[in-house]
Amino acid sequence: MPLDLRDPPGPREQGWYLALMAPNIKGPNYAWLDPSRLYCHPQALQDCVEDLLGPFRGDPIDEVAGIDAMGFILGAAMANALRKGFLAIRKAGHLCVETLAQPFTDYSGRDKVLEVRSDVITPGLRVLLVDQWVETGGTMQAAIRLVEQQGGVVAGIAAVCIEDSEGGHWLKENYKWSHCVPPHLMPEFNAHQLDSFWGDQTKVGQQ
Repeated sequence: MPLDLRDPPGPREQGWYLALMAPNIKGPNYAWLDPSRLYCHPQALQDCVEDLLGPFRGDPIDEVAGIDAMGFILGAAMANALRKGFLAIRKAGHLCVETLAQPFTDYSGRDKVLEVRSDVITPGLRVLLVDQWVETGGTMQAAIRLVEQQGGVVAGIAAVCIEDSEGGHWLKENYKWSHCVPPHLMPEFNAHQLDSFWGDQTKVGQQ
């Protein structure tokens, strides 16, 4: 079904745009959900950014850092809204300058490495970390270590969803955080079954 780019009628509840996300139809080698469809809707993107920034309005933030690759989209949009600079935290092998590296294990169990340039984060710099999604928390924890190893301060973490995994709980207990998912929908997000949005469509990606 084509994406309807018109603004939704009536008052907009927090997270209304989550229904624009697309379920996985390509099998287990892909993420269970694709949030990028909501970025194509101008009001959805704007409201998503505002919801993520809500808890941090008024907080001292010096820089916004987005995690490779989908965290670049929301991170850059949030940096623009805050009128702050944007720092890209990259997967290894993409930066041609001096970097710091941090190995980690991602949500799929694969070992990877994050890198960040070494000339931006200074002691005391307050950094808001942004990714598209936090499932197990390994990627976000690696980004946190890259900031803190240089003396930076993690001002908060933000993602479309921070799941209630062991790693997600640890992040929520130790850092200020925000995401877009209303509490009543968290059980569905944790189960990777958004039945209230799509009904039988969620079965498509499981065939």
